[in-house]
Amino acid sequence: MPDERFEDHLTHPRGRGRVVAGASHGAAGGAACGDLVRFSLAVDGEHVSAAGFEASGCGTMLAAGSAAVELVEGARLLDAARIGSPQIAAELGGLSAGKLHAADLVSDALHRALGDAVRQHGALAPDPSRTLVAMSGGVDSAVAALLAGRAPGAAVATVTLELWADVDNDGERSCCSAAAVRGARRLAHELGLPHFTLDLREEFRAGVVAPWLAEHADGLTPNPCVRCNGHVRLDAMLDFADRIGAATLTTGHYARRTGDGLLRLAADPAKDQTYMLAALGRSSLGRLRFPLGDHTKDDVRAIAEDAGLAVARKPESQDLCFLAGTGRATFLARHGALHERPGDIVDRDGRVVGRHRGHHGFTVGQRKGLGIAAPEPLYVVATDARANTVTVGTREDLQTHTVRVRGVRLHDADPPDAVQLRYHAPPLRCRLDGNRIHLDLPFDGAAPGQTAVFLRGDAIVGCATIA
Repeated sequence: MPDERFEDHLTHPRGRGRVVAGASHGAAGGAACGDLVRFSLAVDGEHVSAAGFEASGCGTMLAAGSAAVELVEGARLLDAARIGSPQIAAELGGLSAGKLHAADLVSDALHRALGDAVRQHGALAPDPSRTLVAMSGGVDSAVAALLAGRAPGAAVATVTLELWADVDNDGERSCCSAAAVRGARRLAHELGLPHFTLDLREEFRAGVVAPWLAEHADGLTPNPCVRCNGHVRLDAMLDFADRIGAATLTTGHYARRTGDGLLRLAADPAKDQTYMLAALGRSSLGRLRFPLGDHTKDDVRAIAEDAGLAVARKPESQDLCFLAGTGRATFLARHGALHERPGDIVDRDGRVVGRHRGHHGFTVGQRKGLGIAAPEPLYVVATDARANTVTVGTREDLQTHTVRVRGVRLHDADPPDAVQLRYHAPPLRCRLDGNRIHLDLPFDGAAPGQTAVFLRGDAIVGCATIA
């Protein structure tokens, strides 16, 4: 028998069809499941002043939408951000496993509306003890939130970015899909923390994916993570932190800061992520906190296990977030950037030594997949998008002492003394002269489009793009 609270919400749905003045909206569901919900709410200062919804599909969707309206209307923003599927289900007297899907969708729509309302209209009073934690749903961000909350007098809120939606992706392997957002919200609520969803799909497509596609078409090997962190993701979260009155932004990156405000290598070289953060300037870094910077991955998993977090042993994602479960070539072709375009593989003297199916399938330094029999190993030493050729040579041909760069950005007046030319590559001693990097030792395969990260000691002092 349905609970009488369920029946009440089903027969007398609160806020159904209500037009909320100045509302922000969030939607969830789709053709695949047949259930759709659109949630609307308005904020007044630190409170949700009004809420409404519209739903189609099963009766449980209708009841869940009504329950969400009753829960959030009049609530403080930070309290509304603690409401998720379990609270919606409890308001209905409990839901069977088969009906929890409705509560999940309503929660998704509610939190999209809530994140947009705060982004557009919210302005909580500044609180110097409050930090906003970037939650991905993995063990690193969970432990970052846990450690941030252990600081004396700390007030913690969390946010997850929804950056990409693609039916061909594996949502469980992506850190920015709707499924990942839902998992991160569940984790934040288990920790007793308010959670916001920030929908940046449009900004991410325009600022990260579109340039990545265009640069591949130009024969480059771009690094989208540096661009995302430096110009899209962290900027948006810092702005959101302002909206909820948070003085700082805490992330699960393995990085540290120097005493004078520069980025500093993490204690664990195997996990160091400063390469991906190198485009951040001092003003942004001044508000960032990296509680994992002095820890190893084993330390972090142990902290999570001691706290009883289910994500303690969750495997790490290895793909770019928008590729999760999708091969690079398949993604490029599906999004119209590149198509199969056979061409010549040539040696350093221009002699044809093989054929390829598209220059975009190769990057400088690549050895595997050339399909060429030769007395010694061959490597890709250059690609030419205009001529549609791939040039191969020996390892000696690949090595260089000089690397040309463009777009040099230095965060400090003193010059760098080393450079990192690939993620997780060891830094090499160097001298920067305008747009040229002179290396003390040769480097195998400086790929055009990749990021060159400048160091002085263990401090990150700038970056550029390999030309």
